[in-house]
Amino acid sequence: MMDAIYLLFGQGRDLDPLQMSLRAFVVFLVTLVLIRISGRRSFGKRSPFDSVVVILLGATLGRAIVGASPFVATVLASLMIVVCHRVLAWACVRFSAIERLIGGVEREVYHNGAFNEREMKAALMTRNDVCESVRQKTGSRSMDKVAAAILERNGDVSVIHKDQ
Repeated sequence: MMDAIYLLFGQGRDLDPLQMSLRAFVVFLVTLVLIRISGRRSFGKRSPFDSVVVILLGATLGRAIVGASPFVATVLASLMIVVCHRVLAWACVRFSAIERLIGGVEREVYHNGAFNEREMKAALMTRNDVCESVRQKTGSRSMDKVAAAILERNGDVSVIHKDQ
């Protein structure tokens, strides 16, 4: 049995194209399972917390395909990354302090005609950054119709329009 597995999947870095292709197929299936375990939030509009999973899974599972690391150990390490993400996401749902630490907070960088310099400084944003986001969202150069601009936790800027 083990001989058949070694023949099909190879061992170490000396892999032929068929072995690498089979590894890629298995890693693809394993990745689908890990994504399902990780949940939808990891692959929607991502926060830095969620992006970590995507980056680490790509880097780790890629090593399994090319034989740079032991296959089973690499898949288990990837599973541990997903489990850590799920546990931290669970903790964020239950404890707001952990959510703020992991996910960050939104920042109102513009309100009723005034830029909030303190919030912009904390977010490392300039007035030009805020105006650019407003132009992209409203299609207008004017801030006259903007009640607020809020830097969301995922890095997007939400624009709240003034009531007419």
